[in-house]
Amino acid sequence: MATVYGIELGERAPALEARNVSVAFGVREVVRDVSLAIPASRVVALVGSSGCGKTSLLRCFNRMNDLVPDARVTGQVLFNGQDLYHPEVDPARVRQRIGMVFQNPNPFPKSIFENVAFGPRVNGFSGDLNRLVEESLKRAALWDEVSDRLAEPAGRLSAGQKQRLCIARALAAGPEVLLMDEPVSELDPRASQKIEELIYALKEDYTIVIVTHNLQQAARISDYTAFLHGGELVEYGPTDRIFTKPREERTETYVTGRFG
Repeated sequence: MATVYGIELGERAPALEARNVSVAFGVREVVRDVSLAIPASRVVALVGSSGCGKTSLLRCFNRMNDLVPDARVTGQVLFNGQDLYHPEVDPARVRQRIGMVFQNPNPFPKSIFENVAFGPRVNGFSGDLNRLVEESLKRAALWDEVSDRLAEPAGRLSAGQKQRLCIARALAAGPEVLLMDEPVSELDPRASQKIEELIYALKEDYTIVIVTHNLQQAARISDYTAFLHGGELVEYGPTDRIFTKPREERTETYVTGRFG
């Protein structure tokens, strides 16, 4: 049984590892010396109060912080054992294999079909594009709702449908990992439930890391939970233990709603 940083991962090797990762924007350090291992085909939730560093940590996993001019990342991030910050690693290739879904549904100003087809076209996909689009929309639980309107502008979709379209767009690029930054915070309860059900289904084939401010959501959908406070990783472990028998007093205070 694999144990990494004190976390039992069963027979699964880590899909992602952060080793002593710190993130700073200019002189302001927002993540400090975080180490954790994320097992394959599991859902890991990053929780903590606003400004605790969870989104900045998430963006380390596919080098999105590279796009911020004054950002500085130190430490190592490993993907299937490969250092993603090695000078010879192409960040664009990283983002293809480790997809990202943002807080605000952000479809391109194109048709539903072209939104999903955009990434494969850019990456030189030479297979059956129609089939890939259909499969991606089915995986995102959206095909039945849009199969007869693929030529329509994506802007006509509801907020929940737009977010599932963004998930389909990410899946079409062929990732192994999906990063989700508060993907339901802008959605109503019914649309949020559909996204949660989708996340649960997708973990059969993908590793998922989700930032959420909703502790009930983290408890429902994640297998492991990491609690960050003040840029530091306070506690990380199986979700049921984090919420019922946390080892750190700060974790207990947070999950019971006494601060944050």
